[in-house]
Amino acid sequence: MSTTYLEAIRQGLWEEMERDPNVFLLGEDIGVYGGAFKVTAGFFEHFGEKRVVDTPISEAAIVGASIGAGLMGLRPVAEMQFADFISCGFDQIVNFAAKCRYRWGASVPMVVRAPSGGGIHGGPYHSQNPEMWFVRTPGLKVVAPATAYDAKGLIKSAIRDNDPVIYFEHKGLYRRIKEDLPAEEYTVPIGLAKVVREGRDLSIITYGAMVWVALEAAEKLSAEGASVEVVDLRTLLPLDRETVCASVKKTSKALLLHEDTRTGGMAGELAASISESVFDYLDAPILRVTAPDTPVPYSPPLEDAFLPNAEKVVEKARWLLRY
Repeated sequence: MSTTYLEAIRQGLWEEMERDPNVFLLGEDIGVYGGAFKVTAGFFEHFGEKRVVDTPISEAAIVGASIGAGLMGLRPVAEMQFADFISCGFDQIVNFAAKCRYRWGASVPMVVRAPSGGGIHGGPYHSQNPEMWFVRTPGLKVVAPATAYDAKGLIKSAIRDNDPVIYFEHKGLYRRIKEDLPAEEYTVPIGLAKVVREGRDLSIITYGAMVWVALEAAEKLSAEGASVEVVDLRTLLPLDRETVCASVKKTSKALLLHEDTRTGGMAGELAASISESVFDYLDAPILRVTAPDTPVPYSPPLEDAFLPNAEKVVEKARWLLRY
């Protein structure tokens, strides 16, 4: 039976709560209501109010309570109802949780779930991809699964990790992506990218929902005789530069794709790493396909124009292939 991306996250959370009594959930409307997107539906009834905690509408309080609980030996999983609102707890994440191990060797085993991304016509306050706010913060780990398999495996690994993990789950994938998952327990290691499509002429490096855009573009380009490799980063911090560079070394051409806005996005860091490590293997400039440097529009036609899509990727890829 196929499992949705959303159900995969549910399964991962449920299994870890059954496995470890120190794991608990907290967030706005996650208990009786079951969460804004119903990820935690049924958890309150099964695990009880002490392990599924409805909080006030205060991300700062949610993050602060999570840090305190982590320091006391528990394993909190905090939900931001929308990733955009994580900014209200930003100081405690980047200036406290991220620095505890460095400053005094303390473990803060907390996970912050951040439903992110556009395509749902949520406007500028409910559609952002704020991953780079955290990718540049030493002491954090940042993951962004694209598939149901990785969504489950990475939430389990994040919960077991002894340092704070920001877990970006794309809202547009919740019920759209499905696959058959193993019956046996598994985890996906944090810090390892994956080649999801082999190719020889061009590498598309991406993550999150854009993996599916890249695969769609690669299929269209295949019909034109081009062999396109797609690398899913899966983890943004720590970044698997080795897998990225090995792919570009093989194909000699790199197209960097992300839904986040352009300036200061992951593509810039990837381009620098590729240039530093495998410049001699490049046969063309490194190109980017990203969202423009504007807030996410609310208007559906404007949001469609704002978001990267397969057509935009194909256009850039054709240019690279001809170079």
